[in-house]
Amino acid sequence: MNALPIVLFWTLALWAMASRPHIALYLFFATMPFGACAAIPTNATGGLTLVATPIMALILIGKAFLTRGVPAAFLTLALRPDRLFCLFAFWIVASVTTLFMPRLFMGDILVVPVRGVLSTPSPLQPTTQNISQWVYMTISVFTVFAMTRLLQSPAMRQHALQAICLGAAVLVLTGIVDFASQYVPIGRFLAPFRTASYALATDVEVLGSKRVVGLMPEASAFGNYCLGFLCALHFYRRAIIDHKLRDCLCPVLLLLLILLCWQSKSSATYIGLAMFFGMAGFEWLLRANMEQSSTALFKRGLLGELSLLVIVLVTITLALLFRPGLLDPILAMIDRMVLQKTSSLSYEERGMWRSIALSSLFASNGIGIGLGSTRSSSSIIAVLSASGILGATLFYAFAAQSFFRSPRYKTLESQIILSAFRYSYVPMIVVSLMIADANFEPLTGFGFAITAALHITLSRRPQTVLWSGKPQLPVSSEGNTAAPREFHPFRKTLSQDSPR
Repeated sequence: MNALPIVLFWTLALWAMASRPHIALYLFFATMPFGACAAIPTNATGGLTLVATPIMALILIGKAFLTRGVPAAFLTLALRPDRLFCLFAFWIVASVTTLFMPRLFMGDILVVPVRGVLSTPSPLQPTTQNISQWVYMTISVFTVFAMTRLLQSPAMRQHALQAICLGAAVLVLTGIVDFASQYVPIGRFLAPFRTASYALATDVEVLGSKRVVGLMPEASAFGNYCLGFLCALHFYRRAIIDHKLRDCLCPVLLLLLILLCWQSKSSATYIGLAMFFGMAGFEWLLRANMEQSSTALFKRGLLGELSLLVIVLVTITLALLFRPGLLDPILAMIDRMVLQKTSSLSYEERGMWRSIALSSLFASNGIGIGLGSTRSSSSIIAVLSASGILGATLFYAFAAQSFFRSPRYKTLESQIILSAFRYSYVPMIVVSLMIADANFEPLTGFGFAITAALHITLSRRPQTVLWSGKPQLPVSSEGNTAAPREFHPFRKTLSQDSPR
């Protein structure tokens, strides 16, 4: 029975290898919810768990770069400061610190090992976790390179946005099945998908109810993915051309993702959810106050979103009139998971991890001690302790560059997508400061890639319409316009839209 998911995955992987790149892109997002399922039997990897998404990312990398002209294309991406230079330089720094610093500082610096006793510091030692975390970081970095190359095509950008919808649907399905497992005896059907060698917290209860984990190793990881897909789907959906997908399926998925975020009962997810509502409200106000006629697409859905909010508030108000204690369980959960978090043992333990990880940065004179050397439970501290001050500066410089990208020749598509990345990135980076490690999430990597791809594509005046079935006038920074030509997103792209 445990072999069935592995056989199924490798069948899909072989299909992706033999097909066009967009198949691998769909499967890349669709495999994200299976974080507790080993794609290769752990007894064949020495106990190391290799899940499906990194393997699918390798296929995506191969699809992007196993073609003619690859060295020139790769070097152009890696060495030009306006493209992916900062990310590539960060990877080099992280690689050097990971390969050499654990041996150089062996026994001289106290760390909390990634594997083993989590509450007792021990002297730094080189471990297999250094290699495994470096491999995962390498895959993440070069997946950004691959997506940047592929997403320069308008059709591939549409495939990517639809793939996010597929990944969200799979995540919702796994969450619903796990939630139902506390009422229906279907746990044996989930067991074959929970074969990772690391500890799995799948039966934890809070205030008498189960924390939903889907097919992730723990509830916080599941909640983080729900939040990531929620942010991506809400802000990127206006760039989806398929109106049925955008206007019918996406709202349903958004509602279910919000409910699953709540059912994960994760403190970080709750804080991220509050940030999401704040960013969504802020974005709604900005869209509502746009006056230019060219921003009609930005205003689409404003009335429906406002109507939905009013209906929800009126419904809650009427329900409270007849049942005043209706919100008591919700308030009790917020009090337990957020307001009382600072008095919990897990908060103290994670605080200890952060303190020791930050101390290792100073003990190494700002050089860093390598990926996988110590626990941190905070992305910025993890990046600092792993790659040092130089590596952290390069990585967050790249993140800031992605956040503020503005191509010379703008299109409506580029404005929507770049704006979507900025709004969706804020909740995710806030959550990453509380629970993440040095490696960035796949959805964050997608945001890095699509913003870079648009910057590259629109660095020259486009001669085709880069989005929508209707002609548009790309606008340059000088206010000039280019003559439009009709374009359909699923036709073969023209030479000027090919990856550079």
